[in-house]
Amino acid sequence: MTDLVNLNIDGKAVKVPQGMLLIEAAKRAGIEIPQFCYYEGLTLQAACRMCLVEIEKAPKLTEACTTPVAEGMVVHTDSPTVATARKTMLEFLLANHPLDCPVCDKGGECELQDMVFRYGVGESRFTEVKYHVDEKQWSPVVFYDGPRCILCYRCVRVCDEGLGVGALGIINRGVVSEIAPNMGDHLECDECGACIDICPVGALTSGAYRYKTRPWEMEHVGTICTHCSNGCKTTLGVRDGAIVRANNRDRSGINGEFLCVKGRYAFDFVEHEERLRSPLMRKGGELEEVSWAEALATVAKKFAEVKERGGKFGVIGSNHTTNEENYYLHKFVRDGLGGENIDHHRTGDVAGLIDALAGRADALATVGDLYTTKAILVIGSDLAQQHPLLSYQIRANKRHHDAHVYVVTPGPVREDNYSVRSVRGGLEAIGPLADALKAEPGLVVLFGDSVKGDAVRQLVAFGDSLGIPVKYVALVDYSNSRGAADVSQAAGLAYEQILSASDLDVFWVVGANPLKDHALGSQNAFVVVQEMFLTETAKRADVVLPASSAYEKTGTVTNVTGEVQRLKAGPKVMGTKSDLEIFGLIQKEMGLNLGIWKPDNVLDEMRKTTRGRLPVAAPESIRSARDTLFTSGSLGRYSKVLNAVMEGPGLIYGLPVSGKSQ
Repeated sequence: MTDLVNLNIDGKAVKVPQGMLLIEAAKRAGIEIPQFCYYEGLTLQAACRMCLVEIEKAPKLTEACTTPVAEGMVVHTDSPTVATARKTMLEFLLANHPLDCPVCDKGGECELQDMVFRYGVGESRFTEVKYHVDEKQWSPVVFYDGPRCILCYRCVRVCDEGLGVGALGIINRGVVSEIAPNMGDHLECDECGACIDICPVGALTSGAYRYKTRPWEMEHVGTICTHCSNGCKTTLGVRDGAIVRANNRDRSGINGEFLCVKGRYAFDFVEHEERLRSPLMRKGGELEEVSWAEALATVAKKFAEVKERGGKFGVIGSNHTTNEENYYLHKFVRDGLGGENIDHHRTGDVAGLIDALAGRADALATVGDLYTTKAILVIGSDLAQQHPLLSYQIRANKRHHDAHVYVVTPGPVREDNYSVRSVRGGLEAIGPLADALKAEPGLVVLFGDSVKGDAVRQLVAFGDSLGIPVKYVALVDYSNSRGAADVSQAAGLAYEQILSASDLDVFWVVGANPLKDHALGSQNAFVVVQEMFLTETAKRADVVLPASSAYEKTGTVTNVTGEVQRLKAGPKVMGTKSDLEIFGLIQKEMGLNLGIWKPDNVLDEMRKTTRGRLPVAAPESIRSARDTLFTSGSLGRYSKVLNAVMEGPGLIYGLPVSGKSQ
């Protein structure tokens, strides 16, 4: 057990672990010590001198951010001497800082502004003309205003240490020092915007948010990112019914402050000019706008006719719709239509893993486990591109706890840079790692779509042979891929069989685009599509029903590690409806009674009825879409930010993917 140290901070008796930094000890005691350069989890800089404190018997003021606690230490964090020192430091910082708070995007959220109000003096002793350089644009989403910069180096450290990219550095010396991209005049990085959010002033600002609003003018809506499967919390800044910003500065989700480019910027699809805002129905061979009443009546009538004569339904569900919507769709098809041909695109073998583990407790890892476990084995995934939060957690684990990372992939990945063993290959390449893994106290194994079917059983058997606690993560692609798998029941026809079948009477697609890469076998089927955009599948439809996005819904989704999280509706796009409401209105029009279609009611029903083992999918139907940081299935083509950054569409295993419109 860690030894505890007793000390006194501003008259409070404090007991904290030995070796803790004084600034963190004060925080535990509810005492704020100002700082600019210090940031929890990053290396120490001691550059700003705002955290100076007075320690009794010490010859001079001391930086709280680099001083460990000591037994009997007596500390004063707000004495007159300390306050004077902080005022002086603020004078130096403001010597060249422009007084442009009214137009600075950080106004109302600026740490320097807060400290000046708290400690600042009314006038400056400097009479020199302020040094000025022009603002620079480093990418479509990152702008840098050098005179505002206080050289805290947070941006440099978060890019290097947190993201493992190292895209930023420092140039020049003294008063002309500037933060600069390592590629000269532009960024080549993950475009995640962490440098902007971590900046304590307005030196780094967002190309998506600039000059649009103030923080007190927005409604802040906490929800879950709608793109990849990692389940990052994102706080949407909503003004006048539109999203203007996204971040997670309150660290309230499993991702802390981390967001990738998709979570922070790729919300812009919501207001895309091609967004469907009215139902469409095929008349005279062309899709024409109709009322919701006409569209729903047409769909309900056709469904009822096909059901009455014992016709055949084929239904494709989504990896983006909520758990409640996925459950209700299955219930609708089986209990309402009397069908059983319902499936979705599977991007990882979750069901195979659950089956191979045979009900074992504590064998599935969480996102938190990736930060604390002593060893991690990555098989068949370029995590930094495909699962950025998981990659971020592993990097933090390596930095803070010296985790041992083992990598088995077909090509180079970012994890190679800090792994203890890295080999090229697939599942067959893990054998030589066995002796090293047996020496570890515990292990988390993450595997991609190349490990499926019998290979999953082989992997679990390998884990059992190590004689240590092993947890697993079956990697999947999208925001609710795991949830879609969890509510699945034994299917009649599977995904590709539904697409290939030549005798379907109705082909119903909810939030998916299967006809982008696959021809529909049933040429005479009545096609109904619930979608946000006129995708390849929607263009083939007889009726298109405009659906809400995840950012406009309430409900739950399940991330890649099985953690269930709540969506909260932010903006509202007129003319659209949630998929759950669409299901409810169709079944009402048909005269069915499948229960109340409100998310909370459906969730309560799910908790009572969802049991049993998941149906195992055929290995050939399991395949990742190979999305990168800059692609996101069909959704990615409607994000102008993702299509604007020069790094898109991105690399996997060091090789370019096929294009931006996936």
